[in-house]
Amino acid sequence: MSNGPRLVLLGRQGSGKGTQASMLAEHFAINHLSTGKIFRDSADAGVSAGLEAKAFMDRGELVDDAIVIAVVEERFANPHEIERGFVLDGFPRTAHQATELERILEHAPIDLVIDLDVPEEKAVKRLLARGRDDDTEEAIRRRLELYEQETAPLIDFYRARGVLASADGVGDPDDIQKQLIELVEARVDRLRASV
Repeated sequence: MSNGPRLVLLGRQGSGKGTQASMLAEHFAINHLSTGKIFRDSADAGVSAGLEAKAFMDRGELVDDAIVIAVVEERFANPHEIERGFVLDGFPRTAHQATELERILEHAPIDLVIDLDVPEEKAVKRLLARGRDDDTEEAIRRRLELYEQETAPLIDFYRARGVLASADGVGDPDDIQKQLIELVEARVDRLRASV
């Protein structure tokens, strides 16, 4: 496949989306673009929006929408990023970001958005098991609450556009990966056939 799939992975913290995005990127030989990595790459390259984003992250704050969008837009200005295909992990996070992503990718729209579904209690257990200092139960529940407010509405946003698929994020990571690959291949084959 010369043009790899263009994917977005949604899922609450603790759903394993970073792991699955990484595995999908490897399987399809596409770019894994996590927002954290995009910000760090931009900051390392001296891009002002990237440096601003890094300052937010260093303070432990959510990066302002306008900065996130500027950094992503700058990254996608390189046609190579889009042609190879990609899996976005951590972006978009809000309906406004999703709308802006559509504008940025106007000529190369998203093929598929996968919602990695993991029950909240399971996500809390997974996050507590990581044992990070900032992963107190209170902090985790606050982040999950923010996800419900800001990011969960994207499920309806993408469902309305006919590009949403849901996958069960509970179980063996390799089994989950097989399920995701099947979803992507079925969707991309259908899209390529209709072109």
